[in-house]
Amino acid sequence: VQLVESGGGSVQSGGSLRLSCAPSGNMPEMYCMGWFRQAPGREREGVARLYIDTGNKRYSDPRFTISLDNAEHTLWLEMNNLRPDDTNIYYCAAARKGGGRTCSDTDDYDFYGQGTQVTV
Repeated sequence: VQLVESGGGSVQSGGSLRLSCAPSGNMPEMYCMGWFRQAPGREREGVARLYIDTGNKRYSDPRFTISLDNAEHTLWLEMNNLRPDDTNIYYCAAARKGGGRTCSDTDDYDFYGQGTQVTV
């Protein structure tokens, strides 16, 4: 199974982007999905995550909104009022059920996409 992100690009400061993430194959039953970002030379950091069964969401930034389209199996990240320090590669991630995960750490996730570049 692979996760494929799209929707990145260049945007002016104050602008918005909407990222999407879809699996390329049949996904096992997932516990949570999330978005991370990473700049060169820096650690990967969580941006938003969503717990599949409950629909609960957690954010590191109120400018971002995470959502899941169950019918299309697509995860979205809406980003508003973007700033230059939002420039990063953004990654989609998914974690299987089981294992007592919190989904707050990068190590909690089993699958990552290849990333999509966002430049502000």
